[in-house]
Amino acid sequence: MPTLRLALCQVNPTVGDLAGNADLIRAWTRKAADAGAQLTLFPELMLTGYPVEDLVFRRSFVAASQAALRQLAADLAADGLGDLPVVVGYLDADGPPQVSGDAQPGRGARNASALLHRGAVVATYFKHHLPNYGVFDEDRYFVPGNTLEVVRIGGVDVGLTICEDLWQAGGPFAVARQAGVGLVVNINGSPYELNKDDVRLPLVRRRAAEAGATVAYVNMVGGQDELVYDGDSMIVGADGTLLARAPQFVEHLLVHDVDLAAAKEPVGGDQQLGGMRVVHTRVSDILPPAASGEIAAGGIIEPVADEAEVWQALVLGLRDYVNKNRFPSVVLGLSGGIDSAVSAAIAVDALGPDRVVGVSLPSQHSSKHSRADAEDLAKRTGLDYRIEPIQPMVDAFLANMSLSGVAVENLQARVRGVILMALSNQEGHLVLTTGNKSELAVGYSTLYGDSVGGYNPVKDVWKTLIWRLARWRNADAERRGETPPIPESSIGKPPSAELSPGQLDSDTLPDYDVLDPILIGYVDGDLGRDGLIASGHNPAMVDKVLRMVDTAEYKRRQSAPGTKISHKAFGRDRRLPITNRWREHG
Repeated sequence: MPTLRLALCQVNPTVGDLAGNADLIRAWTRKAADAGAQLTLFPELMLTGYPVEDLVFRRSFVAASQAALRQLAADLAADGLGDLPVVVGYLDADGPPQVSGDAQPGRGARNASALLHRGAVVATYFKHHLPNYGVFDEDRYFVPGNTLEVVRIGGVDVGLTICEDLWQAGGPFAVARQAGVGLVVNINGSPYELNKDDVRLPLVRRRAAEAGATVAYVNMVGGQDELVYDGDSMIVGADGTLLARAPQFVEHLLVHDVDLAAAKEPVGGDQQLGGMRVVHTRVSDILPPAASGEIAAGGIIEPVADEAEVWQALVLGLRDYVNKNRFPSVVLGLSGGIDSAVSAAIAVDALGPDRVVGVSLPSQHSSKHSRADAEDLAKRTGLDYRIEPIQPMVDAFLANMSLSGVAVENLQARVRGVILMALSNQEGHLVLTTGNKSELAVGYSTLYGDSVGGYNPVKDVWKTLIWRLARWRNADAERRGETPPIPESSIGKPPSAELSPGQLDSDTLPDYDVLDPILIGYVDGDLGRDGLIASGHNPAMVDKVLRMVDTAEYKRRQSAPGTKISHKAFGRDRRLPITNRWREHG
């Protein structure tokens, strides 16, 4: 059986940075070559970044992607890497955009992969299955392919596929079996959500069985707006054996020697198999020799606990949003409560304490223990800590306006928002807002107050998970012999907005242990009233919670982006009309 040394390049591209992404490909191809690789793989739309969204409709961008691919092939050859076959994702088109007046049936923008070799593009493949659910809108952008590209490399027939092709049975993988391939390459831009790593391995095993071939699954890593990619690249044998698996949330070069079935037939012309055209291309029978010495074994990284996985996702999502958008630093309000404490700890882990400004914004209702907790967190993390009392500014408003009740509570929150935005304007910080998913769901926030900000690191984190994350992060610090970043009193005290005397969240909301399961069923699970009651929830409580969720849509529509970690995040995943009279009636 032929042996191929595969190099799966789990890397972090940036949308729109064609030159920077090409440089990444060249640098990581060099690393792969130095490791003796004989076939090198990069993620989906690696050259353009993913998702490119409406950039697809700009013909200038499509043309730039096509030109960048040709230039990349030439540059790899000039780097002395031309003999190493490289598979890379890019944006292609064989016709005008589908939204244009001159659109042609069956032609348009393509989510594509290319095999580069000896300075040329020797094979291209267009993604067959275009996802149109959750965060995906690929039917809006791309035209599906109808051809399976099979390339012969070192005596092995290799089938090229892209991301969603893996998630659908009976497609290119089934045809790959009929074509007798020994290896199926699947390049991915697969966004993270909690426990998705538990889904991927069984899925790859099913497709390997369907193809009767080894599957090399490479996924990108990094943050892109609300999305974060976790990597988790892997190689699975035709018999379902996990051969190698990369870590999550870090760039990684997974190099592994794979024994593969030899090609049985001479390279022939095109075939029709399973209703699909199969194109055969001979790339090279003579490959760069694998590095001498031991057999390359990529190793198998075991998955981590849920809290560790989510924390890494939140840290990476925030880091890349800040760095890719070139913000020098972040600023956030420190109330002494659990949400701002967890947000600050994430920010410090993501950026370092010298790039995080925490501001205590006390009013006359701010308790001594909350002020002390905010200061304690600042000492524990080493962030830049400041105190800006808001009461004189609130009093100035009240001296000129007659306000009472909730209006005064909201005024305090809005004064805090003004201060944070002023610091942002003056010093260039990105303002972080810190409202958790439970609060966003029921509208428990002040529009243009505590909701103000450019990014929310905990937007998709339920309140009960916030507490779990805080306890995990402190325990993790203790295991490493470090100072836990989050004060225990911030974790243990009852949550409060502290906008009026003795105020607690429980004055307005059910206990979060009761609230969150209802919200998870309604928001993440799309359960209606009857389904929630059948799940065991109190009918009156269900009616109260659903009413709050439904009437807060206008607030959520104006909320800052934040890292997606759940099955259904607010924003790209969940799109409901603001003007909407449908209610789950009791």
